[in-house]
Amino acid sequence: PSASAAHREAALGAWDRGEIKARVPSLIAAWEPVIGVAVAEWGVKRMRTKWGTCNVGARRIWLNLELAKKPPECLEFVVVHEMVHLLERSHNARFVALMDDFLP
Repeated sequence: PSASAAHREAALGAWDRGEIKARVPSLIAAWEPVIGVAVAEWGVKRMRTKWGTCNVGARRIWLNLELAKKPPECLEFVVVHEMVHLLERSHNARFVALMDDFLP
């Protein structure tokens, strides 16, 4: 009760980050053989306009910290979405078809 608003916000942010970091490794491990890709690195950061992003060259995925506040299915969807970008860079018809195959 005596903590400042900034301290409470930092504590909640740390908890949210921990929640995502606890769940993502098993999601990536489960989906890598299904999709047929390997994620080299992943991280969590605060994003204003995106749920996730993928650097295809580095095979790195970034996930929005706010996903910790959403149902687990949302985190899984974003992880799979970003992993599919390792097969198809843009949101074209092939990308949509791949997503429909993996998560109809």
